[in-house]
Amino acid sequence: MIRVAAVLAVLAGPAQAAQFNFCWSGANGYTMTGTIGFADALMTRSIVTEADVSLFRIAGFRDGVAIGKWNLDDLVEDTTWHLRFDPRTLTFPTGGSFPGEASQGWNANGDVTDCGPDGFGFNSGNYAQDICLDGVWISESSIPPETLLGVTTDPVTPDCKGAPLLGKGRGAP
Repeated sequence: MIRVAAVLAVLAGPAQAAQFNFCWSGANGYTMTGTIGFADALMTRSIVTEADVSLFRIAGFRDGVAIGKWNLDDLVEDTTWHLRFDPRTLTFPTGGSFPGEASQGWNANGDVTDCGPDGFGFNSGNYAQDICLDGVWISESSIPPETLLGVTTDPVTPDCKGAPLLGKGRGAP
């Protein structure tokens, strides 16, 4: 019985994973790159959430200089971790009230103030898309909340130039 289970596991092979890169362009030279990964079977869902994600990392920049990063290895009990991804449009829904179906909180709550000392986070709510750095809301990074945040399979760079976005439509539903 154990041998049959082992053979079936080998024949099944590793689960396929959908993986995408993204690059966010904020105001005043602030940008963020990132990668999201989840089981390929979830590509048929209407929404992928933080509970579905197996790979997630972000890195923040100001004028191309690294200012912070965050990934799932940094996730602790009190971390804000709210993610919505629409695999049909290949976009992160944005522009809605936090937390909600069209908002994001990646180590940053609705006030964008809980990313911790030496921390980095991103938030998209109904007021703006912006970042948190060292536990402080960086208001000068803010852009309109409904700005499209799509993905690509190509590599991304801190200046967010060159990679064609696969995402379609507006960020807000």
